[in-house]
Amino acid sequence: MTLSHSPAPARSDVATAAPTGSSPRHPYAVHGRVLTIGALAWAAAIAGLGLDPRDSVGVAVYGLGSGLFQVGLLVLLRTLWRTRALGEGRVARGVLRLETVLVSLAITSTLVDAIQLSDLSQPGWALLDAFWPLSMLGMFLIGIRIAIAGRWTGLSRLWPVVAESWAVVTIPALGIFGPGVGQVVACVHLVVGYAVLGLLVSRKTD
Repeated sequence: MTLSHSPAPARSDVATAAPTGSSPRHPYAVHGRVLTIGALAWAAAIAGLGLDPRDSVGVAVYGLGSGLFQVGLLVLLRTLWRTRALGEGRVARGVLRLETVLVSLAITSTLVDAIQLSDLSQPGWALLDAFWPLSMLGMFLIGIRIAIAGRWTGLSRLWPVVAESWAVVTIPALGIFGPGVGQVVACVHLVVGYAVLGLLVSRKTD
């Protein structure tokens, strides 16, 4: 009788388990779904409550919708980091780290607004609130860089510019045409831009 002994496999021999809801072929399926859900949640909040609700319930619901969207942005940034979408260099990594800080501070602003803790008449709270538009401007610049870097191919190379132009499209529309048109533009842009981008991210294979 022959006895054989096989050594335990090293860590490199064991396949890394994919996150729940994703697969080795589509490792960013969950990331994309979170982004799409967040975009649709904020679009629904804007459609139902407008861009600047005043009553306490409206403010809380709006905060929930916009907060989910911002969580989607964090997930998108994680995807950009893992795929090196901006490039391999230190500057590219530094930009993503900085944008992650900006979005995180914007989420903090959303939270304190939702629970009506902030007071925009105070400089500190006003500064915190400014991270919302700053983070959106940062995402727009990142979208341009994705297109230039060319590490994402096909439609996913160009669609981040479309999605992340939300602020530079919506804010002028709001100022020129008023809150009614601005509200429609904001909703449509979220659906056409970030919700579709989430679908593209969920189908990425590398």
